[in-house]
Amino acid sequence: MEQKVMLNGDPLAAKVATLVRREESLLKAGALQNAILNSANFSSIATDENGVIQIFNVGAERMLGYAAGDVLNKITPADISDAQEVIARAKTLSAELGTTIAPGFEALVFKASRGIEDIYELTYIRKDGSRFPAIVSVTALRDEQECIIGYLLIGTDNTARKHAEASLLKARALQNAIYNSANFSCIATDAKGVIQLFNVGAERMMGYTTAEVVNQITPADLHDQQEVIARAAALSIEFATPIAPGFEALVFKASRGIEDIYELTKIRKDGSRFPAMVSVTALRDAEEAVIGYLLIGSDNTARRQVEEERKRAEARAAEALRELKDVRAAIDEHAIVAITDPRGKITYVNDRFCGISKYSREELLGQDHRIINSEFHPKEFMRTLWRTIGDGRVWKGEIRNKAKDGTFYWVDVTIVPYLGKEGKPIQYISIRTDITERKHFELALQQTNAELETARYAAEKANLAKSDFLSSMSHELRSPLNAILGFAQLMESASPPPTVTQTKSISRILQAGWYLLKLINEVLDLAVIESGKVSLSKEPVSLSDLMNECQSMMEPQAQERGISMSFPLFENPVFVSADRTRLKQIIINLVSNAIKYNNEQGTVVVDCAAGASKRVRISVKDTGAGLPPEKLMQLFTPFNRLGQEAGSVAGTGIGLVVSKRLVELMGGVIGVQSSVGMGSVFWFELLAAQEPQVAAHSGEAKPVDRPEASDDAPRRTLLYVEDNPANMELVEELIARFPDMALVTAVNGTLGIEIARATVPEVILMDINLPGISGIKALKILRADPATAHIPVIALSANAMPRDLEKGLEAGFFRYLTKPIQIKHFMASVKEALECAARTGAEHITKTQCNDQLLGHS
Repeated sequence: MEQKVMLNGDPLAAKVATLVRREESLLKAGALQNAILNSANFSSIATDENGVIQIFNVGAERMLGYAAGDVLNKITPADISDAQEVIARAKTLSAELGTTIAPGFEALVFKASRGIEDIYELTYIRKDGSRFPAIVSVTALRDEQECIIGYLLIGTDNTARKHAEASLLKARALQNAIYNSANFSCIATDAKGVIQLFNVGAERMMGYTTAEVVNQITPADLHDQQEVIARAAALSIEFATPIAPGFEALVFKASRGIEDIYELTKIRKDGSRFPAMVSVTALRDAEEAVIGYLLIGSDNTARRQVEEERKRAEARAAEALRELKDVRAAIDEHAIVAITDPRGKITYVNDRFCGISKYSREELLGQDHRIINSEFHPKEFMRTLWRTIGDGRVWKGEIRNKAKDGTFYWVDVTIVPYLGKEGKPIQYISIRTDITERKHFELALQQTNAELETARYAAEKANLAKSDFLSSMSHELRSPLNAILGFAQLMESASPPPTVTQTKSISRILQAGWYLLKLINEVLDLAVIESGKVSLSKEPVSLSDLMNECQSMMEPQAQERGISMSFPLFENPVFVSADRTRLKQIIINLVSNAIKYNNEQGTVVVDCAAGASKRVRISVKDTGAGLPPEKLMQLFTPFNRLGQEAGSVAGTGIGLVVSKRLVELMGGVIGVQSSVGMGSVFWFELLAAQEPQVAAHSGEAKPVDRPEASDDAPRRTLLYVEDNPANMELVEELIARFPDMALVTAVNGTLGIEIARATVPEVILMDINLPGISGIKALKILRADPATAHIPVIALSANAMPRDLEKGLEAGFFRYLTKPIQIKHFMASVKEALECAARTGAEHITKTQCNDQLLGHS
């Protein structure tokens, strides 16, 4: 005889049918329109523009333990967050964005108020004082005029992920390197796709040995050919370019720097097939050239089966519910069902519940529900669950249970309270779905992410090595370039002057040389910025003064091409928070591009206007050919000149990338609007700043007396320490222009120190990279010797990175000059050093006193 289970005296089928009809009525009434705000799985907190809470959904009540009435129109979200974390976040944002941010609600929504996507983690504090980590996404709510009228903070409990991370660490999961993983296939190829690495996971998954595939086939040979052909066709349409149906189709996106994860059918050695999830990463060398690919795959069979089983179960359950035919049988067959009384005693379980828990029905009936408790979830989690259903509300979530044999399993649970006549729960119906396989998959995915993080760290180290390489190459390029430009400048200013033909040739040499130096500096600038070592000095900068300087600099270039330029006129002072030198670099770069890529007799309009969120927008508009949408997406890619490489306009494709990085480092944003035939508008926005207050000073600055050498002055000596003969010859030519100057040379630092002690020259020129001891070491020895401590030492080096200049000046050099030499700058520096030597040489004053006197020359 069929067992009947009664709910308040009625058959189970009738009661469940009543619940189903009630649920359908809710859906028809538009319950899904309140998905986010009524979700029990997410806390949704909406505030007004001042941060005072206006909406506090059921998810927030469940997560934080407050009723909506406890918080509405009373507190801000900062009041339920860890105060120390809020203070720390305010400090971090203040430093990051270069503005003072108050340690309260402003710190939680500051980025969102500026239109910046913001997701962060902090600790929430419940009403009972307990704490839990939460992931919070913040969105600014705006009216039709884009004015902020409030904020929406959507939070999720991050406790489970934190526990999972801790478990991973305890299990020392990170010690299992990607290439030794038996759970994932790791296949690495060369640039042409030929397999070079085939790990144990790939051998286990595919049935091949490493020797059978390495240097013999490509990964495309291990996939379903029809699927590869279909993927190639789809990508060809998506990217509007022909893609061959082979290995290229598997790695095309990754070769373009696009994240790519896809599902394809793999074929084992024995011919059997299985679905696999494949993640593809391009492997690059120090110059960012692709040298191969890494394909990480996982067997997707289990997840596919679980997904298909879930879909089939849902379809069968939906059909059974729609027809209302034997609801009890449908639930028993397709779901894990249990019923408890108000005290948590089990009154009913179906066969599937017994199967997954491994208890018989007799062992479960009458027992407390905690018989399957895994003690995995914190007590507050369980208290919140019972508080929710005890109030008559439906609870949904994921729970880990423990079976009779000690194994653990995960279920997705919906608990529906059945209310009696007095409106209080008299029974709880629990409907569960087995999600154990999905949880195992997520755990494996977390392990993969950790391994990929290790790979990312290795890539960052490689990027640092690239920057060091560029710095070294800069020195190697500057040394010969110094001789080329130096002697060309000597010939240009020689007496007697060169002929017209010689002048033209010299001009070509200088033009090409300075252009080469500009390219070297651009590459170095990008390397410094990308390495994160660029230093910015943000201050209020007057746009009126800066625009006048930029206009004066760019007028000759514009006139050469017949381009008319228009710069803004400022009725009132406008200041932005920026590094003045870098801001000028950005504007010059944008205006230079607008001139170079403009039509003949075109126009360039530079404008300045108020932007959103207390920002100032600077734009540069041209009347050039414009750009199609597909090229706009590639604009800010290093070394990409968008097909202009063969054109008449010289360039490297670096300027826009450097400009973008600098704008972002100064807390701004940059963008472009362009259309073919209509020209382009490049713009960037920076935070507005207050006009600085100039402090009043009493007294007048006194000019520094610089005595001129008389005609009968004694000959002076300059010591040049340099190991490059060409550079030494160049300096010899320059020093010859001082009629009373004698040049003494040394080819290494040790010899230079000996000569300096013997001759006590007025000035010393010192290379940095010398054989034996370096120029900086030699300087320290000279400074420590009372006989030579007073001599001004000028550094003359090809080490031209910003950190090289800082290091040299900190070491105590009088000046730090970089190769190639600019003759006017060089001659002026030597003259200043001679004047200093004339004042201090007789007295042999200390380094500190000399520096005090030199302040007038800095």
